[in-house]
Amino acid sequence: MKTPLILLLLISSINANHISWLGDYDKALQKAKEEKKPMMVLLVKKECKRCNEVIVEHFMNSDEVDELNKKYIAVIITYEGKLTYPIELFYSRTFPTLFFVNSKDERFFKEPIYY
Repeated sequence: MKTPLILLLLISSINANHISWLGDYDKALQKAKEEKKPMMVLLVKKECKRCNEVIVEHFMNSDEVDELNKKYIAVIITYEGKLTYPIELFYSRTFPTLFFVNSKDERFFKEPIYY
């Protein structure tokens, strides 16, 4: 049985050390600007088995989670979701894709990370 991404994130928030994901790009950008932090933007696709695996393997109960939460404002974007993010910046045909972005001008710190 496939576990939907949203359900996976909700379950993980109950009892796991996890990334503090925001689901709204504009709110995440505003928060990043207020806190003067860069953004970590994860682009996922519904029904993407690898997307779920990456979240579990790298963003839950990992030694780096606390450090990532301190250093970045994290936002997760579902490709099929409402287009509340600048798709021209965060476009990918490979899922998941991870972007590290300067919140001042929304430029990438480095090339996106695929898988």
